[in-house]
Amino acid sequence: MKSKLPIAAILSILFVPWAVMRAQQNPSSMANSGGAEATSTVGKYANMDQLMNKQTGSLQFFGKVAMAAGKLPWDPISVVVTCDGAARYNTVADAKGSFYIVAPARSSEVISQKKDPNHMAPSELVGCSVSAVVDGFTSTRLTIANRTIEDDPSIGTIMLSRDERATGSSVSSTTESALADAVKEFEKAHSDDLEKHFDSARHHLQRAVGIDPKFAEAWYHLGQLEEKDNPQDALAAYEKAAAADPNYIPPYEPIAELSALQKNWQTVADATNRALKLNPAGTPQIWYFNAVGNLNLGHRAQAETSAETSLSMDPSHRAPNTEQLLAVMMAGRGEYAGALEHLRHCLTYMSPGPNVNVVKQQIAQLEKVVPPPAK
Repeated sequence: MKSKLPIAAILSILFVPWAVMRAQQNPSSMANSGGAEATSTVGKYANMDQLMNKQTGSLQFFGKVAMAAGKLPWDPISVVVTCDGAARYNTVADAKGSFYIVAPARSSEVISQKKDPNHMAPSELVGCSVSAVVDGFTSTRLTIANRTIEDDPSIGTIMLSRDERATGSSVSSTTESALADAVKEFEKAHSDDLEKHFDSARHHLQRAVGIDPKFAEAWYHLGQLEEKDNPQDALAAYEKAAAADPNYIPPYEPIAELSALQKNWQTVADATNRALKLNPAGTPQIWYFNAVGNLNLGHRAQAETSAETSLSMDPSHRAPNTEQLLAVMMAGRGEYAGALEHLRHCLTYMSPGPNVNVVKQQIAQLEKVVPPPAK
């Protein structure tokens, strides 16, 4: 009879670090990290063998995302590199639309002994296509061309256009209909946010929703600015954004996250299900929280499917806890060897910190019941 491992007690840690990760991606959410430019690894980990041998395939690529009409949304824009129909690299564009495709940072807890086929180096992405993912918009595609390392690493500009057939969108219809004075306050807040004047941005957004309480985007960005110090106020702002425009997708992820921290699992499931109804493709983040909600509601099959979907969309592990969550679910149904393999792989990309210590504890538990490989 297989022994029962005490895995249920560690589930709560799986989504706590997410808020920190999302803050790093979103300058106006919690502590500001300086955007994609500040967090990129450009120039830090040059492959000297490749430099000396002058192999084809740049060590890094960069490009831009632009709107065919209108302004870029406040939130970082997801950029995905697809090879043969599968996601092989993902990153985000910063507030100015710039994005980078760089070699993975070597700051993991351990060095991977097994190459991850879903996480490819830039030089392995030649011939693959690059597109942006923004709900309610269509994206042009760029192709990464073969070149030597002396060539210009720019791959061009991705253009986004409104998709009139889309049910949901990252841009709210209430923005177009908002009162003029509220829009002025919103624009001032956006400018302040870009300059990292967050207190002033919060003030202008409060004025905007005071003038026009149905201004969904203003409520959403106010929620982002409230999240670090006033999570309950942030949740209320996100809920008002969703109520003002139910087809506006961005509030549903933070609603799910903050509700998960409160262990309000039905709200987590409802928020992510609504987002997936508006955008069936989903995002790694939405699928991750859908997995967390369904797992805690006892819907294990759906939870595992959602976790696997998130992981398949996220080769660069921007959602760092998905594989750990999947491992916990596998261990819960007795697949200890598979769970152990996933947890060991987590250590190859997780940044050092409390969650790594938990993963190590989980590994130690599983190693007690998984026989070592035969020599």
